Amino acid sequence: MVDVVEGGCHCGALRYRLQADLGDVAHCHCSICRRVSGATLVTWVTLPLAGFQWLAGSPQRYMAPQSCSRYFCGNCGAHVALVTAHSPDTIDVTVATLDHPERVPANRHIWVTSRLPWLQVDQGLPEEDEERL
Repeated sequence: MVDVVEGGCHCGALRYRLQADLGDVAHCHCSICRRVSGATLVTWVTLPLAGFQWLAGSPQRYMAPQSCSRYFCGNCGAHVALVTAHSPDTIDVTVATLDHPERVPANRHIWVTSRLPWLQVDQGLPEEDEERL
């Protein structure tokens, strides 16, 4: 099923639309996501790059050392998306920046070997030590 949802950064300078199956949603526990977001984990929805469209604004890009381009708002700093060299035909979008994040629940955990030991979230979901590609 193709879903059409929109989202954007905190200040509204960046807006985007997703038009794809939004069935791949993961809580990422990697230390890189924690550092760039300042959060204990980041929940991502992964979709084909062709299903993503910027509607307003131009994001800033941070090229991470691990062959990953991270896109964020240069005004409010919200981390919005990333594209990895390992999967250049897909884009990961932060679920928290969707207009209705409650409609896109996570269905797995990734990079659980990096999970903070005191964090317990969605304990019934499947877990991956790294991430399947």
